Amino acid sequence: MSKLGLVFALLLTFNTIPFTQKDETRVLVFSKTAGFRHSSITAGTEALKKLGQENGFKVDPSEDATLFTKKKLRKYDVIIFLNTTGDIFNKEQEEAFQHYVRSGGGVVGIHAASDTEFNWPWYGEMIGAYFKSHPHQQNATLEVVDLSHTSTRHLSKEWVRFDEWYNFKFTNPSVNVLIKIDEGTYEGGKNGNDHPVAWYHDFEGGRVFYTALGHTEASYSEHNFLQHLLGGIHYALGTKIR
Repeated sequence: MSKLGLVFALLLTFNTIPFTQKDETRVLVFSKTAGFRHSSITAGTEALKKLGQENGFKVDPSEDATLFTKKKLRKYDVIIFLNTTGDIFNKEQEEAFQHYVRSGGGVVGIHAASDTEFNWPWYGEMIGAYFKSHPHQQNATLEVVDLSHTSTRHLSKEWVRFDEWYNFKFTNPSVNVLIKIDEGTYEGGKNGNDHPVAWYHDFEGGRVFYTALGHTEASYSEHNFLQHLLGGIHYALGTKIR
């Protein structure tokens, strides 16, 4: 076969190879606990896996902090802290997570994500608050102050629901508040008239969404709450889920 014929044959062969599809969106659901262990973690993990199946992203659940290296975190578009508690990272893992956020990674914090890494101020600024206390679980009225965000646009201005309502001892003033809680509608609120429970912000190159909702197992079968989480994931991704 002539050189020209060989080149032509090779081109025909290459044209039969399908285009490689874009890598799938991958989300790490991280639920390591070094303090209180929420019984809703299992329900939350399953609900997030189902959201992924229905909305085109792959969910990897784990409680293994050794995943937090610069190399291993590269494959994740979003890291979800699902009811993590306590001191869950060593110094090297903290540095890897910082690098992930500063490289444009997305973060979603659910409920006890604010009850995590109290001795690491950077984490508190990133997630947006630190947990202080909570009263007994009860109904309360939430005030949706931003109906334009992907995590709230399906809601009405008032949202009555049952959960464990966190009080905070620190809130980053730079966060964009999405939902507040009306302390006059339940017992045990400690943050007064300006008591946020969900927010988002761009932080050091990354995108962070946090919701204090999600203590109960029932939360993870509640349509409005799941849409709230999905919208937060959309924001953390920075683009629409494929």
